[in-house]
Amino acid sequence: IQKLCDRVASSTLLDDRRDAVRALKSLSKKYRLEVGIQAMEHLIRVLQTDRSDSEIIGYALDTLYNVISNDLEEEEQEENVPKQVDDLGSQFTEIFIKQQENVTLLLTLVEEFDFHVRWPGVKLLTSLLKQQGPQVQQIILVSPMGVSRLMDLLADSREVIRNDGVLLLQQLTKSNAAIQKIVAFENAFERLLDIITEEGNSDGGIVVEDCLLLLQNLLKNNNSNQNFFKEGSYIQRMKPWFEVGDDNCGWSAQKVTNLHLMLQLVRVLVSPTNPPGATSSCQKAMFHCGLLQQLCTILMATGVPADILTETINTVSEVIRGCQMNQDYFASVNAPSNPPRPAIVVLLMSMVNERQPFVLRCAVLYCFQCFLYKNQKGQGEIVSTLLPSTIDATGNSVSAGQLLCGGLFSTDSLSNWCAAVALAHALQENATLKEQLLRVQLATSIGNPPVSLLQQCTNILSQGSKVQTRVGLLMLLCTWLSNCSIAVTHFLHNPANVPFLTGQIAENLGEEEQLVQGLCALLLGISIYYNDNSLENYRKEKLKQLIEKRIGRENFIEKLGFISKHELYSRAAQKPQPSFSSPDHMMFDHEFTKLVKELEGVISKAIYKSSEEDKKEEEVKKTLEQHDNIVTHYKKVIREQDQELEELKQRINTLTSQNEQLQATVTQQVSQIQQHKDQYNLLKVQLGKDTQHHNSHSDTFQMNGIQTEDVSKMKEELEEWKNKHELLQGQLREKESVIEKLKASPLEVGTTEQSSQTSKPGGLEHNNDLQKELEMLRSQLQLQSAEISKLQMENQKLQVMVPVTQFLVSWHLVGLELSQVCMECVWRKQGFSRSCALVRDLLCCQSEVKVLSEEKESLKQHLDSASSTVAILQDEKSKLQQEVAESKKEQDDLLVLLADQDQKLSALKIKLKDLGVPVEDEDDIESGDQGDEDEDGDEEEQD
Repeated sequence: IQKLCDRVASSTLLDDRRDAVRALKSLSKKYRLEVGIQAMEHLIRVLQTDRSDSEIIGYALDTLYNVISNDLEEEEQEENVPKQVDDLGSQFTEIFIKQQENVTLLLTLVEEFDFHVRWPGVKLLTSLLKQQGPQVQQIILVSPMGVSRLMDLLADSREVIRNDGVLLLQQLTKSNAAIQKIVAFENAFERLLDIITEEGNSDGGIVVEDCLLLLQNLLKNNNSNQNFFKEGSYIQRMKPWFEVGDDNCGWSAQKVTNLHLMLQLVRVLVSPTNPPGATSSCQKAMFHCGLLQQLCTILMATGVPADILTETINTVSEVIRGCQMNQDYFASVNAPSNPPRPAIVVLLMSMVNERQPFVLRCAVLYCFQCFLYKNQKGQGEIVSTLLPSTIDATGNSVSAGQLLCGGLFSTDSLSNWCAAVALAHALQENATLKEQLLRVQLATSIGNPPVSLLQQCTNILSQGSKVQTRVGLLMLLCTWLSNCSIAVTHFLHNPANVPFLTGQIAENLGEEEQLVQGLCALLLGISIYYNDNSLENYRKEKLKQLIEKRIGRENFIEKLGFISKHELYSRAAQKPQPSFSSPDHMMFDHEFTKLVKELEGVISKAIYKSSEEDKKEEEVKKTLEQHDNIVTHYKKVIREQDQELEELKQRINTLTSQNEQLQATVTQQVSQIQQHKDQYNLLKVQLGKDTQHHNSHSDTFQMNGIQTEDVSKMKEELEEWKNKHELLQGQLREKESVIEKLKASPLEVGTTEQSSQTSKPGGLEHNNDLQKELEMLRSQLQLQSAEISKLQMENQKLQVMVPVTQFLVSWHLVGLELSQVCMECVWRKQGFSRSCALVRDLLCCQSEVKVLSEEKESLKQHLDSASSTVAILQDEKSKLQQEVAESKKEQDDLLVLLADQDQKLSALKIKLKDLGVPVEDEDDIESGDQGDEDEDGDEEEQD
């Protein structure tokens, strides 16, 4: 070994050093001490200087692992080779980590991807943590990115390195909350759950077991990691772990181990030692994701191994403990039997069955206790099965109450104790049920009258049964009588009970009976402390005198102290779950230890108090009760007023928002009204222009404040024009007849000479007159043509304002022009211009009347539509103004109500101060709420 060490230290060739290290590795298993003493320093130097050669680094790491690790010693023990040094590995580890740079160097080597370097490095670091865990943890914690480097091992594709990385992290996270948090926030939960899923959940191998152990290290007693696990929705990923098939036969040992660890991991999250808020949130998450339902399925399944069934019962117990929602679900679970029975009944049947395993019976008791913990509804359901009105007379089904009574009075002392403790939990902190349980009557034997449950318990006590039975019954009676004066009165009403208790306390018995004596003293003390003096023979003062005469106060207090001094009492006070090494050690219940702690001191004081002090204390109690009632009443009033104030504030906020919306609506409506007004004014201006234009031709239309003429007048004018038209037509027919006569006159001149001579001068004269008249008509025709062109221009302007009349006007104009052309041709040809001019004037007048009438109708329609629009907008404006006024009135009413409430509150505060109740000053409240009042004031100013 010395020569090899010299070669490692002095050889210049890498091959020589590599061969020497390889030789040291082969010797390190058998000659561990020698190699460790002589070669460790050289091996560390190789790690520092020869990092470029992975082979020599791997040999050096393997050699150091063989020297430091104690794993090989077990093999040596099997071969009966004695160990040279017991703590050899620990000593070599201390030498290695003395220089912190060595651990840092090892962390650097673990980062190498080369299998021959990384795997030995992981094993060596794991061995160091096993030997000197806290010291190595501290070095890794202060090393930069030390934990993060090790977390990369979980992502290695080579399963050997990944699995050894899990083992390394197990050692690294033991009892170190800081490292646990770092590992958790390096996404460890996600990676570990992925590995468990890949390996087949509970059907996986030992890798699943290692991952579960690492998860337990990360979560146990670490509230931060538990919260991170819940917030990361990792609880939901636990549900597939507990999916079991119908055929549960032939489970492998590894599967049983895996499922056991999985159940323990669930219990870590809902442990009673965790903060109540964290436990409650995890319980709710387990219900919502279906994990509780899956556990209940395992609970009711057949073929499940006994240890898995026991751990499942304990897990379900803690998942439902103190969570009303989960407790209600558990109460609804039925066993797959015919007929179906509640799971609680099936479990209680196992608890009172002496053939069942002891650990299973303890688990069922714990489950029943957790079901009743802070569950008054469940307590009432259990007690109701004992009451006479709810007992099934047919006897077809067994209830929970009947099973408890059967266990309470069976010959098995363990069943007696379990049933007594279970029944005590049904009465825990529930005075109403304590009174109702007094109604329970039991039929002891045929022909004998029934006795009460309370009396039957005292009868069994007096019969001198086993210690375990008596302890259980005494715990039940103490729980029953505490804080229930009516139960105390019933107990004292039996004249045999007090003498029995005093006799038990006064005797000098062995150590086994001392526990019974202490519980008897506690029961008698409860009978004094909660005595309402309703029985003359068993008043507080008389019972104290009885203790003084027969027992002695000091002796009574000493016997009372036997309870808390007992070793089994200290064990039971540690945690809620009943865990006993054997049935004989099953004496105390966790909740009962709390009751003893609470009552031991007050009973001791009550024994030494005089009657006058008792009276004063009773008076003080009554006064305090009165004050408490008054304070409770005022608290209730203040609470109601606070609720009313909150409602009013909410209503004010609602009305304020509605008011703002209405104001916005009003503003929008005002802007719309203004737009409509502008449009109306523009329309009025346009209509005024049109009216001025039409007034130049006719005075029949007047706008902008001037009244229009009646339609009837226009109709009369139209009738006149029609009459004139008919008259002109008659004249036209007369003229035509004259023309016909004139055409026939030349023929008459040719035939009769006389007639021609006489008619010739007249005919010439008549022709001259006609020529003049024709010239006159032509000049009038030109004037009329100019006037027609002027009217055409006016019609074009009217067409822009009244599109509907455009077609009619143009039609009339075209007809007028055609008629003018035709008539003009006739006039020129025939020479009868006057008749044609009259016809033309008639047609022009008639067309103008029609056009003007249509313009009047269209303008009147525009005016009517504009007037209706204005009326509608004015109605909407008035409605909105009315709504705004109503909302302002409601706000004023609310302000008045708030002022009244403030006056009432101030009056109540004054009364409370007069009664001595501490009340916060209004200045403190106003300083706390000043911001809110400023905001309210701003809102009122805006209103």
